[in-house]
Amino acid sequence: MPTIKEILENQDDQRRVSLLKEKSVSVPAWAGVDGLVNEYDPKRHPVMDRALYKDIVNRSGRIPVTRVALGFQRLAVRRMTELCTGIPVKRVYKPENERQKEVAAYIEKIFKRVRINPVNVVRCRRYYASCEVMTLWYATEAPNDYYGFHSPVKLRCRTFSPQDGDELYPLFDEYGDMVAMSVGYTRKVANKRVNYFDTYTADRHIKWSTGDGGAWQVVLDEPILIGKIPAVYMHRPDPIWEDTSNMVYEMEWALSRNGNYIRENSKPVFVVFADENIQYGDEKEPEEEGKAVMQFPSGGRAEYVTWPQSVESLKYQVDTLRNAYFTQLQLPDWSYEKMSQIALSGESRKQLFIDSMLKVGDESGTLTEFFDREVSVVKAFLKLMLDDSYASDIDALDVESEVTPFTITDEKDTINNLVSANGGLPIVSQRESIEMYGHSNDVDQTLKEIQEQSQTVFDPVAMGEEE
Repeated sequence: MPTIKEILENQDDQRRVSLLKEKSVSVPAWAGVDGLVNEYDPKRHPVMDRALYKDIVNRSGRIPVTRVALGFQRLAVRRMTELCTGIPVKRVYKPENERQKEVAAYIEKIFKRVRINPVNVVRCRRYYASCEVMTLWYATEAPNDYYGFHSPVKLRCRTFSPQDGDELYPLFDEYGDMVAMSVGYTRKVANKRVNYFDTYTADRHIKWSTGDGGAWQVVLDEPILIGKIPAVYMHRPDPIWEDTSNMVYEMEWALSRNGNYIRENSKPVFVVFADENIQYGDEKEPEEEGKAVMQFPSGGRAEYVTWPQSVESLKYQVDTLRNAYFTQLQLPDWSYEKMSQIALSGESRKQLFIDSMLKVGDESGTLTEFFDREVSVVKAFLKLMLDDSYASDIDALDVESEVTPFTITDEKDTINNLVSANGGLPIVSQRESIEMYGHSNDVDQTLKEIQEQSQTVFDPVAMGEEE
């Protein structure tokens, strides 16, 4: 494999794009016959395939069979995302002087301005479903004071993922360092779909597009001034649901087939039990049919008979597969049915989340590395937005990203634990408690009135008592 310099300088455009598309990581395909989208989307599951699971055709026409699709793969993606981002990712700064404290405040305002918490939710969903995601950071000319200082540019970020139709092509050197990041995508221009291919290196951004002849041609070649690739990328070998799709399919087949049995046999059947022929009474007009009288021999009877279906085996199979699904993935089953069965304290509920917390611990390594690299990119942009006197402090500022697993807690237990750790002393002021309660329109006025009432209650003179 040639180096990135050899690819960009010693090849024609067609060969350049071809070499940059040689993916150096192994990631499952999202689209296609064997793509992950067929597992992720319940509408693409085998039970929904009319060629595999055909409708019933009789003389009266086509009768659709029961098809029950379960979106458990999509649910696993959402659950894992909620566990990782339910408590927002935190950046821990360790400034060593006032200038670094100032820089830390600037970085936090940049992340707040791009609404990084919702962005993290989107990125984690894309990552756990399609196994890879890339976020590109870029600056647009727009003088502003959003970040606590006057900046000539505004920072923005954009996420790319195969789930959105993008193609990601990271390029690493022999030491595992990323030397180029490329993304292919399609956009509609003048009622015509045009393919684009962007490549980002530490010092260069090149954009190719396909013209009328379908050949790649350069439409943009510009320098990158921050000194590093303005993008962060992460990938995984398997989706978050791993090898559990067969369990989901088995549940779908069981429920669908049972639905066919119910549809066919649930209608009550009128049955006459008699040892000889019976008479149904005289012939009546249609509107008087309900008045007909049936005559039975001795011991005969007539009644509606329903299908004595036994659902215990079906329920056992589905419940067993469901439990195995969540157990194997180390994900909590947060359904109302499951959570309402147990009334536990906050500390006891935490025990139910041990497995999922360990799961987040396993996943947090790649995530924190991704978030740390992103902070490094933002710091590189910040050095261009501020004057040169900040450069050394920006580089020296130590920042670590923390992913905190979400868990259910009992607020009362948390407060009691904190008060005990504080030696029995209050952990919030009286004013803060009023503000946290949230029912006062004027916190300061409420606090003043409470203090005045307290003085009235405990002041012997105010109470009319003489010394």
